[in-house]
Amino acid sequence: MSDQHHDVVIVGGGLAGLYMLHRVRRLGLSVVLLEAGDGIGGVWHFNRYPGARCDVESVDYSYSFDPELDQEWHWTERYASQPEILSYIEHVADRHGLREDVRLNTRVEACTFDEDTGHWSVRTDGGDLTARFCVMATGALSVPRIPDVPGTDDFRGRLLHTASWPREPVDLAGKRVAVVGTGSSGTQIVPELAAVAEHVTVFQRTPNFTVPAQHRPMDPEYEREVKSSYPDRRTLTRTTASGLSMDTNRESAEDADPERRRAVYEEQWRTAGFGFILAFQDLLLTRAANDTAVDFIHGKIAEQVEDPATAALLQPTDHPFGTKRPCVASTFYATFNRDNVTLEDLRRAPIEAVTETGLRTCEAEHAFDVIVFATGFDAITGALDRIEIRGRGGETLREHWADGPGSYLGLAVAGFPNLLTIAGPGSPSVLSNVVVSIEQHVEWIAGLLEHMDATGAATFEAEQDAEDAWVAHVNALADATLYPVANSWYVRTDPTGEHRVFMPYPGGNRRYRRRCDEIAAGGYEGFVLRPARESLTPSGD
Repeated sequence: MSDQHHDVVIVGGGLAGLYMLHRVRRLGLSVVLLEAGDGIGGVWHFNRYPGARCDVESVDYSYSFDPELDQEWHWTERYASQPEILSYIEHVADRHGLREDVRLNTRVEACTFDEDTGHWSVRTDGGDLTARFCVMATGALSVPRIPDVPGTDDFRGRLLHTASWPREPVDLAGKRVAVVGTGSSGTQIVPELAAVAEHVTVFQRTPNFTVPAQHRPMDPEYEREVKSSYPDRRTLTRTTASGLSMDTNRESAEDADPERRRAVYEEQWRTAGFGFILAFQDLLLTRAANDTAVDFIHGKIAEQVEDPATAALLQPTDHPFGTKRPCVASTFYATFNRDNVTLEDLRRAPIEAVTETGLRTCEAEHAFDVIVFATGFDAITGALDRIEIRGRGGETLREHWADGPGSYLGLAVAGFPNLLTIAGPGSPSVLSNVVVSIEQHVEWIAGLLEHMDATGAATFEAEQDAEDAWVAHVNALADATLYPVANSWYVRTDPTGEHRVFMPYPGGNRRYRRRCDEIAAGGYEGFVLRPARESLTPSGD
């Protein structure tokens, strides 16, 4: 077989791509993984900013497929930092010999389905390949969102983005630093910068809810307890709605008496981290229930921030708690008590331009030595949008998604045979412990490939009706919650504003997994599988 033809091409070298590579190799198929960066690790390779760490506990944000590694690996902190997570990923790759099938510094520019051969042609900046199957493991948070602000080329200082932080250390000691954005990366980096910079000015447009990580070094007794019951813990994460090792409290916040409700919130605030969202079962279902959480968190912000005006600016009022992904950080709010930290309200005074010396808002000129954009990602579909992906009839994925990203199960798109997406739109992905979701997707895909081999199928393809029904199902689930109230990156709206798609699956990891298993057990309902002699016939003809 030619080095340029493979059974499977995988795009993306993060947690999803590497596990997919491992499973494909176990099937005995030829495979190559293409990664645009100069190292593996995906988001954990590029997000090297000070303070970068996971918001899911280390012992749960890790692969479950290697039980021996569960016992051997030692996490040093409750929430692993970026260097430790990257070290773990690299260790897994070396332990399982994955690097030999990885091509680094290889950017995929186009993927085209050839209807004559039933294969995918993959064009990269280093040459062309062909494959039966193309698996997009491009990551939900992999393409930085760069603000469209005029003048960025004029700035004489240093301009940085948290999602593409330099590998070499950045000396910020004694510098005047601007941080634009107070999402997850902003809440993590601001305390770190404030500890070394001369002054940090934080530009906030929309405050988000930040719950305390309660971060600490790994307790040896806790580690022994986890390792003694790891198999059960792994089973639990696969069956909870969140993919975390804790399930939702089935009590109602709306119905609980104030004393009981306060006690639950205090306990969650003290221990749960990201799991604070699981304090009561109706927090994302009714505004009355959610308001109790909002009031509690507003009170906690007021307790931590000494200046009442600053505290008020940091208290979200335009969306219910949890309808945007909550941030998890340890000292973000208290950092604003420092003399060298200032908060600027972009709603009152928007940024007009980057200048040679700093930033200009509609109210004032601000001088800086360094500007840090902590403005997040073109989430979930960003990396797919940047590749020219053509399916049947030459239709591009961008054209297919003109009214919003549609898929069947977040795994496949109608009109794009043998193309698979891991944690794509329509899957739990960012609303769950994403490692649990990744493993479920990879294992489901591996099962599909085995089924195709056993039955002699050459191609599979999602039916358009199944895709439409799934998108409608995901939107209906979202509409039954408070999620649509927020203007969040969970939602994608077409340029006309007529079509709106809620991208992650909001029904929970447990319910989603059960449906995927039912579809596979029922002969892959909603998919058309064809042998080679029929594989070139378009779906529905």
